[in-house]
Amino acid sequence: MAKKIIVIGGSAAGPKTAARARRMDETAEITMFQKSPDLSMASCGYPYFVGGFFDDRNKLLCTPTGVVRDPKFYWNAKGIVAKVNTEVTKIDRKKKEIEFVDLTNGDKGCQAYDKLILTTGATANMPPVPGIELEGITTLQTMQDADYLRKIRDEGKIKKAVVIGGGLIGIETLEALHLAGIELTMIELLPQLLTFLDWKMAKLVENYLKSKANVITQNGVAEFLGENNKLVGVKLQNGTEIPCELAVVAIGVKPNIKLAKEAGLHIGGLGGIIVNEHMQTSDPDIYAAGDCCEIKNTITGRNVLAPYGDLANLEGRVVGENVIKGNVAVFPGTQQTGICKLFDYGIGITGLSEAKAKEAGIDYVKVINASPDKPGFMNGKLLISKLLAEKESGKLLGAQCIGLGDVSKQLAIWATALKGGLRIDDMVNADLPYAPPFSLAIDHSIATAHILQNKIHGIFEGISSLELKEKLANKDNVFLLDARGADEYEQTRLGIGETLIPIGMLRKRLNELPADKNQEIITFCKISLRGYEAAVLLKAHGYTNVKVLEGGIMAWPFAKEK
Repeated sequence: MAKKIIVIGGSAAGPKTAARARRMDETAEITMFQKSPDLSMASCGYPYFVGGFFDDRNKLLCTPTGVVRDPKFYWNAKGIVAKVNTEVTKIDRKKKEIEFVDLTNGDKGCQAYDKLILTTGATANMPPVPGIELEGITTLQTMQDADYLRKIRDEGKIKKAVVIGGGLIGIETLEALHLAGIELTMIELLPQLLTFLDWKMAKLVENYLKSKANVITQNGVAEFLGENNKLVGVKLQNGTEIPCELAVVAIGVKPNIKLAKEAGLHIGGLGGIIVNEHMQTSDPDIYAAGDCCEIKNTITGRNVLAPYGDLANLEGRVVGENVIKGNVAVFPGTQQTGICKLFDYGIGITGLSEAKAKEAGIDYVKVINASPDKPGFMNGKLLISKLLAEKESGKLLGAQCIGLGDVSKQLAIWATALKGGLRIDDMVNADLPYAPPFSLAIDHSIATAHILQNKIHGIFEGISSLELKEKLANKDNVFLLDARGADEYEQTRLGIGETLIPIGMLRKRLNELPADKNQEIITFCKISLRGYEAAVLLKAHGYTNVKVLEGGIMAWPFAKEK
């Protein structure tokens, strides 16, 4: 007898589950229920539709060959019944059936299943503040939200807007609205944007963003201000009022677990459906995938929420195979790789940040490297990377990368290295593709590994900008050596009491350094390559307490003199 499979949810994980199940079994009866009118939406593409990177809305719903994935497509191409505008209202686990209602006419029905899959996604968080119901306040969670914001872009009537929340969606939405010529303010309650990054890396992103928009951190929304039921401004917690006609709320999402909870399935402490490695819930005949689930972090072993479109598809593939063949496929979890675009800047992470490593109680070493992605004669652009490894074993824990260069390539390298459980010693001689149009002879990733290996072996002693800033605040007795050329020094400098001695003149000017060779000396240059060379030279001449400012001037997140 044909196996009856029901999928609840038609965005990312649901269609992938249904399609994989069909490929595994041509005879299965597969039905997919979707509350909204659209199926298989490329939700990560919403900001780019709003921003005008493309104009045809259907591209968010199409196959690679341009066919819209609607109910007709699913039936003709895959033999899957897709019911849109249809809400599943109840799961009866004893009867093994679901109840549903057609939202277009109110008709109700029920349908039996052998295997049920929940891919109910997540819903946007909304701040519980006065005025939240005003016209002009939206999220960017649904196709309808994207349509609304695209209409605003095309009409060009709105001049001022705020984006509330400095996470991935907030960043991408801000870029989209900026491209529409709207004056923007980003508001973030926490001390930094992009909380998956460590503070210094996030601060560098913030510094870049401030050239495009007003950025306010450590301040939240107290009230939305309105006239005639329309938004006219936002009042912040410190009393500041910001005039605006549009507010996009992007303060994260929460798993949509109403059906699962009412059905008595196990829910985790983070608010997501608990699943095992086969994506099976506490009911052996019910599976779940996508944003509604909690999954394992492969580095810490702890449960996390990871609402990413790529993971939803991977999880759905596992579920589709398991509902047909039994629990033969495994989803191991996530190391939480993420990336976003901010104008010309790339921003991303894979694995643990320093904050997360501390939280997990892992003893680690870290380093920051600033260098171009390609040679200067090929118009190389700056990358700033932060790399973490376990102190004792050298096993890689995480990498962050930001900058104008090819961030995606760097993250792909490190994500694969983490997935393979590699150690820092495995990466220092990695055999990566090299040609000047694509990379340096020693790729940025390998150079970052070299620096961290040097640090582990005691060849390189670094200091972070935060640590240096603290020393300056404490008025510690440190000698700051800028090893750049005089012309570079005139163009830009930190202005923190440094002494300029170009690296080519350092051997002849050692007499200008502190007489006490045990005094702390901190060396740097634009990216601290010459700073490192200066430190090696000084140690060879008997100086015992020399450190290199990691990432140099380009990774300095604080104000510069000029």
